[in-house]
Formats: sequence, structure tokens, C-alpha cells
Amino acid sequence: MNHSSYQSPFSFRYASPEMRQLWSEEHKRRLWRQIWVALAEVQQTYGLVTAEQAADLRAHVDQVDIVRALEIEAEIHHDLMAEVRTYAEQCPLGGGVIHLGATSMDVEDNADALRLRAALELTLEKLSGVLGLFAAKIEQYAGTPLIAFTHLQPAEPSTLGYRLAMYAQDLFEDYQVLRQQCEQVRGKGFKGAVGTGASYGELFGLENVPLFEQTMSEKLDLPFYPVATQTYPRKQDFNIVSALSGLAASLYKFAFDLRVLQSPPIGELAEPFGAKQVGSSAMPFKRNPIRAEKIDSLARYVAGLPRLAWDNAAHSLLERTLDDSANRRIMLPEAFLAVDEILLTATGILKNLRVDEAAMARNLSIYGPFAATERVLMAAAKAGASRQDMHEILREQAMTAWEAVRRGEANPLVENLSADARLLAFLTPAQIRELMEYSHHVGDAPQRAKALAKICKQIA
Repeated sequence: MNHSSYQSPFSFRYASPEMRQLWSEEHKRRLWRQIWVALAEVQQTYGLVTAEQAADLRAHVDQVDIVRALEIEAEIHHDLMAEVRTYAEQCPLGGGVIHLGATSMDVEDNADALRLRAALELTLEKLSGVLGLFAAKIEQYAGTPLIAFTHLQPAEPSTLGYRLAMYAQDLFEDYQVLRQQCEQVRGKGFKGAVGTGASYGELFGLENVPLFEQTMSEKLDLPFYPVATQTYPRKQDFNIVSALSGLAASLYKFAFDLRVLQSPPIGELAEPFGAKQVGSSAMPFKRNPIRAEKIDSLARYVAGLPRLAWDNAAHSLLERTLDDSANRRIMLPEAFLAVDEILLTATGILKNLRVDEAAMARNLSIYGPFAATERVLMAAAKAGASRQDMHEILREQAMTAWEAVRRGEANPLVENLSADARLLAFLTPAQIRELMEYSHHVGDAPQRAKALAKICKQIA
């Protein structure tokens, strides 16, 4: 790599080699050539291309020469035609029939559709791995109690497995949406300059155009839109990028929550931290959640891309304009590359997630008793007490206990309630203590968490 000139971080820092290769210039041009070969082979059946010409094209299909193509492009200012001429120079027999009857987007848009589908398949594979890791953690911690938070304030007990199931449920829905998008990917087909198929009709008769396009679809293993202009509908890009943005949002929430929970005052979860990892150049003690922060940073970038895809779809005037071309070269690859890095990072976090059960127990012991007052309220009301009177008594006692906690003292709420004569008129001290066993006040969260894990494991 030439590091004296700008390089995209996606070229070397973010995403997997597989995803980078898929969106590489070389792979794109190889797909173009494969489409030209397929086109020539089908045209051979109509007597427009000889067997020798088709064989010549097949023999040179992988000999992509980007340097030569860029030399030609510098003169003619058309990247696809530069590739046509480069390919033709390599094929003395078949060079003259390359791109016969086609317009640029008959090749480029079908190649893009093939890349979109392959990229979605790779994304789904990695997402299924993440779901599998979540499922294992959910099962492991389905019954591990913790204090849940609403409004960033301690609320009622839940379990770690149930909290993790919340993230996994979102990701499972993302998987379903992305799977549907993958199955629905369609190419433009071979319809010529404005989508009418007129050029192909001139070559072998309009009556043969439907069969020709069906044969091309089968040969490329790619369904085509029945109606297209010079391009496939750009709404396809919007739908796919929006689905990727949805996936990014789900992992953004997981990473953001992890950042909060890694903060020492809570300290219940933490991302892995290497033995020689440096947290700060100025503060050697720091253990910053850089992996989770990277997920959120990249996800924030992905979140802005659906708007660009929307503009491309909505502003594609009449049969097509070229004002989407430059940004699609950036948007489509980087949407997938960013999500790929997000998934890779999430995988690393989940494989080595640090769970501090002592911290969870400590936080639960501090804040759990407040949540258990709901059980005392209901039991006293069932025993004949006024619900409103009991609510006020419990509120007063809770405020007193909050002040003790604020001063750093142990939570005295259980002891205070067990000795309150107003409560003892309806409940015994033993009953109150049993009702205040807050760690058991998690409903059926463990069962629902395990059920969700089972669903996730079906696709993992």
C-alpha cells in the first residue's frame, strides 16, 4: 500500500479480508468479464458469436489488468469502456464481440447485484455467529440476578440472561430482515439503454428477447427485475442499506449499554482488555471500552447512509441520471465494510466478555430492597390494609433508606420495614423478610431468556 497517499481505513484497518476482497476493484472487473462471457455464450446460441470467440473470452476472463484499464480510462473517461478495450486487447478472436448489444448498466448493475447478494450472505454468516455467542451467554446467565435500570436509575431486579436476550432478540429480527433482502436481490437484467430491450431485439428479434433474458438470468444465477430503466431501481440499495443500518443500531445499543455497565461505579460487565493493552497515553490506569466505542462510532456512520440511498432512489430522474454513480462507489462498499467490522468487534467482545457477578450482587443488595417494596404493598393490601396508606408508609421508609445509602451505609430498608408497627398490623416480620427477598423477584425472565436463546441457536 502507498501510505504517502490517502488510504481508506477500510483498506487496512477495518473489516475482514473476505469483505474487502468482495468489494475490491479487481473482483468487480472480474465480475464484469464473467458477465461478458455469459452474454457471449448465450449470443453464440443465436449465431452472433462463434465458439472460438466465446472460448477466447473465457480463456482471458481472469486476466484483469487494472493498470492498463486506468491508462485507457484517463483518455476516454469511461471506466467500463476502458475495461472493454483492455479485455479486447487480450482477446484477439473474441475481443470484437465483447459487450455486443449491451449498455454499461447491463453489466455494472448486474455485477453490483451479485456483489450485494454475496456481501449479504457474508454478513448473515457473521451475524449468525454473533447470535450463537449471545445464545450461549443467555443460557449461562439466564438466572443470574441483577438490578435493572429505567431512566438510568435503579428499578427492579432482572437477570443478566434476560438483559442479553433483549439484544439478541433485536439481532434475530435483523437477521430475518437481512435474509429476506438477500433472497430478494435482483439484477437489472439485459434491457439496454432505457430498459426496453430494443438493442437485443435488433440482434435476434423482439420475440426472442424474453427467452434470452431468462437464459441470462439462469446463467448468472440471478433473478432480474421485470421492469427496469437504464438501471435497476435504486430502492433496492435503500432497502439493503436500511437493513444494514438496523443491524448497526442493534449492536450500537449493546455496545452503548456495555460502556455504561463497564463504568467502575456499576462495573458489572466489561469488554476484554489485553495484558499489554494501553488504555490512555496520559493515564496508565485507564481501561477504556475502546471496542464498544468503535462499534458505536462505525454504527453512527452507517446510520447516515440510508438517507443517501434514499436520495439516490428518489432523485433518479426519468430513466436515469448519473448523480448516484460516484457516491454508490463509496456507500455500498463502506456500508458492508463498516457493518463487517462491527460484527467482528462484537464477536471478540462476546467471546471474552468479562462478567463481574460480585459487582452485580453488590448493586442488587444496595438497590434491590427498594424494588421489593412492591411485593410488601400487594401482600399488605391482600391482608386488608389500605393500599394508599401502605404506599405512603413504604414511601417514607424508602426515602429514609435512600438517605442511608447516599451516605454510604448499608441499605436498612428490610430491617426498618420488619420493625414498623404500621406494617406489623397486617404482616409478620418473617413475612416481610420473605417478601423482601428481592433476588427472587424476577418473574419468568429466566424462562423467557432461555426460550429466546433456543430460537437464536436454530440459525447459529
